[in-house]
Amino acid sequence: MALGGTIRASRGPFVQRRHSLQMSLEIFVAVLKPSHFGAGEVTGSCLPVLHVFKDGNATAMDCAESPLLRAINMLSVAFPNLLIACDVCLCPYTDHGQCGIYDKEGYLDRALTTKRLMEVTVALGRAGCHVVVPSDIQDCCVAPIKAALFDAGLGTSVSLLSCSAKFSSCFYGPLRDTDKPAGADGDAKCCQLPSGSCGLALRAVERDTKEGADMLMVKPGLPYLDVVRIIKDHYPGYPLFVYQSAGEYSMLWHAACQGTFDLHLAVLEAVKSFRRAGADVIVTYFTPQLLDWIQK
Repeated sequence: MALGGTIRASRGPFVQRRHSLQMSLEIFVAVLKPSHFGAGEVTGSCLPVLHVFKDGNATAMDCAESPLLRAINMLSVAFPNLLIACDVCLCPYTDHGQCGIYDKEGYLDRALTTKRLMEVTVALGRAGCHVVVPSDIQDCCVAPIKAALFDAGLGTSVSLLSCSAKFSSCFYGPLRDTDKPAGADGDAKCCQLPSGSCGLALRAVERDTKEGADMLMVKPGLPYLDVVRIIKDHYPGYPLFVYQSAGEYSMLWHAACQGTFDLHLAVLEAVKSFRRAGADVIVTYFTPQLLDWIQK
């Protein structure tokens, strides 16, 4: 997590997950250099960004001092061949912990929320982001975001990865506990798919593909391999991502620490199951270890 301001390279509050560092922009590029990954080239980055300033409009996400925009620029300079994908979600930057803009009565203002998502998406694209990932789960937001990209002249240079099949899950727990503001609920379950539903996931994917999504994602991964397979069968022409969530990472890590199994073998078995189910791309916090293991 890249922070603006003072350098912090401690393990921070994310105690559930090993190797979770909070660091300043001054040092985080060095951490991503190829030598740290045991591979000749860094091919991807999943970079959540946390900033201490939070308000009702998620101002910190695209203001001039935004650590996210600065981080994208620094990555582009340091790794010109790196594909940079950015989460488009307001909740890490709002003081209420929800991914939306609320009116004076406390109700979600869908029009303002969509407008804000369009604004930050364009800002990310102009900063150098190649793939935007609207994980806010607002219904019918793909079309206006794509339109905003084309209006800004970014429609052919920035792709959209849809989180259509994002389920309500306890496996987000460690990350949600880290990025939500103190005292805020930050519960996004009402915007996510019920864990027992497959039909709703297919309907959401169908909607987003019709609205212009370029790629699709299932999140979390391991509990929803059946959904991965079904979506791949229905939409074989779309690159399919699976996101191994923070809770899945923690589950494997802590079990290995207790001697339940070998971490190396367990992680490889998990990612193989993603590929077997139909995933084309795997997003995982085990990326540094996997690159080392693959090289060896």
